[in-house]
Amino acid sequence: MNPQLAAQPLVSPLSMAQSLVAGELAQCERIFQAELAHASPHVDQLLAHLSRYRGKRLRPMLVLLVGRACGSLDEGHAVLAASIEMIHTATLVHDDILDNASQRRHVETVNSRWGSHVSVLLGDYLFTHAFHLASQLGDAAVCRALGRATNRVCVGELTQVFESGNLDLPEETYLDIIDGKTAELCAVACELAARRSGMSASICQSLDAYGRSLGAAFQIADDLLDLVGTEARVGKTLGSDVQNGKLTLPLIHLLTTGRDEDRQQARSLLAHPTRSSPGSLLQLLRDNRSLEYAQARAGELIVAARLHLQSLPASTARQVLEDLAEFVVARNN
Repeated sequence: MNPQLAAQPLVSPLSMAQSLVAGELAQCERIFQAELAHASPHVDQLLAHLSRYRGKRLRPMLVLLVGRACGSLDEGHAVLAASIEMIHTATLVHDDILDNASQRRHVETVNSRWGSHVSVLLGDYLFTHAFHLASQLGDAAVCRALGRATNRVCVGELTQVFESGNLDLPEETYLDIIDGKTAELCAVACELAARRSGMSASICQSLDAYGRSLGAAFQIADDLLDLVGTEARVGKTLGSDVQNGKLTLPLIHLLTTGRDEDRQQARSLLAHPTRSSPGSLLQLLRDNRSLEYAQARAGELIVAARLHLQSLPASTARQVLEDLAEFVVARNN
């Protein structure tokens, strides 16, 4: 084998997904920008900054890939994708306030630069425009579905806030929180994309389940990165879960199944967090195989996600959706 060819990295599932729907993603971005554009220089300044830390575009890609896998992709899918991306971006802006995060995607957060007042209003601006844009599809059922999903996201976030500091948080409650705050938008993205393509109710339900499993696995992987990642690679403030008293799956596993002395030490570190707490907790998590447990649970969700895609005919788009599911738990940023 040519050593130069052997040294070349394989194309990642994320790159394959972006390539497969590149034109539609570009159309989605144009719709996104056109909907939010405003004559106010203050708004334009904020939106220009925001564009620098929007991430992988996972949710709009899910809309477009599902539409392609269902065999019918039109401009309405791009409008739907832009609406869902606005909702997601709004939650990120508000999340950075809750987490007191200073960085996202290697860029200063809106909250860090302009303060919470501006961040709250910018998030609201994104929410209202998301529903204004979705209404242009002329389908009230789409707006109702997006409304229900957004409500579910808010309940998940509220539950997480009220459970902050609860060192006895059950795994079931954690899974319900991430089902709301993360999985719900992935689920509605896939379900509405299939509906837009004219698929049957059963196939729409299967794709909702695919998005839900993928979204939950994505959040577990994100929670793991908060513990084991590096800010230089991940590009956002890490260790915020520990500092803000949020129990994630690895920590729940440690506190419920760890050795007695390790559980006691972990409870003390979480009850009185310092800058050194994440590092000390990380060693306890490794000693008690709590990181492996969380990784395995994410893997189980990915297996379930891939099975839900079997309702679709074989295609390049379906294969990319399967590979993308594997990517969300193997990523390092």
